[in-house]
Amino acid sequence: MIANIALLAFAFLMLIAAWTDVAKFTIPNWIPGAVIVLWAAAAPFLGLGWGGAGLSLATFAVVLALGLALWAPGWLGGGDVKLIAAGALWFGWPDVFTFILLAAAAGGVLALVLIALRRVAPALPVSAETITNSALAPGAPAPYAVAIAAGALLALPQSALFAALAG
Repeated sequence: MIANIALLAFAFLMLIAAWTDVAKFTIPNWIPGAVIVLWAAAAPFLGLGWGGAGLSLATFAVVLALGLALWAPGWLGGGDVKLIAAGALWFGWPDVFTFILLAAAAGGVLALVLIALRRVAPALPVSAETITNSALAPGAPAPYAVAIAAGALLALPQSALFAALAG
């Protein structure tokens, strides 16, 4: 029961991250922090054992290091890196590959949708100010937390963690 509530809370936090990134182009530090703290509190109930928890922590560290390497040249935002690493903690090894692959695919879809919407934005019945302050503005950053959250929500039912709790 506690593990199921923790999984729901994880999904909810990912959705909050997506929403705040769309609304403000930022992911507040408390969200990845809460994802990490929630995992630490739920780990004893997730059936990971010491070995599984250690692999999850190692996966977190590797994804964080790789994310920082992508952040340094400006290819990813700092909030995105923290959110991906926090999500990787939940998926662990080897399910992190599914999570990252689905997040990357969702990022591609997000990019295509933004390109299409930016082309039609001037014809939409909204004020120019609304468009200027949104992801629809030319050159605005992509709210990549949407893709990260989508990757997490799509990968979760396929993960070993979910299968262990469902079975």
